[in-house]
Amino acid sequence: MSQKQIQPTIARAHTEQQKNLIYRFRYEIYVEEMNRYHSIADHERRLLREDVDDQSRLYMVTEGDRLIGAMRFTWGADAPFVPRHVTQYDLKPFLDCITAEQIVVGERFMVSSEYRGTDLLFSMFRTYLEFVNKNRIQLVFGDCEPHLLNLYQGLGFRTYSKRNVNSPETGYLIPLVMIPEDISYMQRINSPLLRVLRDFGEEARVPHAVCELLTKETAIFSQRFSDPHEYWSQIYAALNEAKQNTISPFDSMTEEQTTSCLKKSSTIECSKGDRVVKKGNVARNMYIVLSGTLEARDGNKFVGALTVGDVFGEMAFLLGTPRTADVYAATDDVKVLSLSESEIRKIIESDPAVAAKLMLNVSKMLCRRMLNRA
Repeated sequence: MSQKQIQPTIARAHTEQQKNLIYRFRYEIYVEEMNRYHSIADHERRLLREDVDDQSRLYMVTEGDRLIGAMRFTWGADAPFVPRHVTQYDLKPFLDCITAEQIVVGERFMVSSEYRGTDLLFSMFRTYLEFVNKNRIQLVFGDCEPHLLNLYQGLGFRTYSKRNVNSPETGYLIPLVMIPEDISYMQRINSPLLRVLRDFGEEARVPHAVCELLTKETAIFSQRFSDPHEYWSQIYAALNEAKQNTISPFDSMTEEQTTSCLKKSSTIECSKGDRVVKKGNVARNMYIVLSGTLEARDGNKFVGALTVGDVFGEMAFLLGTPRTADVYAATDDVKVLSLSESEIRKIIESDPAVAAKLMLNVSKMLCRRMLNRA
C-alpha cells in the first residue's frame, strides 16, 4: 500500500460556496461511487446535503486548489443532537451520564480515491482529535461497516450497542465510541492516535459511568479485543456445528491454519430485516453463517437462502467487484462471522498452501450453491 506523504490544508468551511463544494464532493463519493443516499440527494445540482449540516462543523481538506477530503463534526455544545443521532448512536444512556457538551459525533469522513492508502486520513483524525482535546470532549461517536471494524478498533473506538444500525440507504453499520482521554486503554491497544491525543494525567476525564455502559454485552464479538480462550471456544463450537451440515471453508486444515484464516475476525449478531450486505457496496470481506437464516435478494427478486455453514460475499472477494446482491437476515437469531479481507490477502501472499485449501473449499461451496439454485 502506498504511503505517499500528503501535506493537506484542513480548514473549517464557512461560506455557502465552500459548503457546496463539500456537498458536491459527497455526491460524487456517496451517490455516484458508493450508490447511496439517492432518496435525499439533489440530483439536478449533484449535491448531497443533510439537515444536520446546518448545526454541524464542516471541514474541507485541500491540496492546492483541489478538494481531496471532507468531514463533519456535530458537537452537543453547538445545538441539541437531532433525533437521528440520538437513535442511531443510542445516545440517551450516555446523555444520562454526561452533558451534551461533552459529546461529539464524527461523520462523513471522505477521501478522494487516489489518496486512499496514504496518510491523509490520519491527518484528518489529527485535526479532529485536536478539536476534541481542546474542548475536553469525553465521548467521540461514529460508525463503520463491518469490513472496517478492525481499522477503527485499532484506532481506539469501541463497540457498545446491542443492536447495530440498519439503514435502507447505507445498509449495516456498527456504532462506535472513543474515550479520548482514556490514555491507558489507547496504550494497551497501541493505538496510532497516541501521537495525537493529549495525556492529561491525573486531570484526565474518563467517565466511570460510561465505562460501565461499555462493559455490557454488545452485538459484536471481536477476536482482536476479546478474551482469546472465550472467543476461540465460541467460534470453534459454532464452526464444528456448521461443519456437520455442509462443506466448511476450513476443510482439511489444521487448527493452526484455521486460526490464521480467522485472525482479526468478528462475529456479528443480526435481527430479522437487517441488511447485512448492500448491493453495489465495495466491501469485499467474506462471511460465514453461524446461526439463523439469511436471504439473498436482487431488488425484489429472491436469489436464495443462506443457512448455517454457508459462505457469502465470496464473489466480491474473488472477482474484486462490488456486491452483486442484498443479503438480509430472515430470522431473529442470525449470527455471522466476518473474515478480515486484509488477513486473507496476506495468507494468499505468504502461505499459498493454506490459501489454496481455503479457495478450493470456498469454490466447492459456491458450486454447490449454484447447483441447488439451478
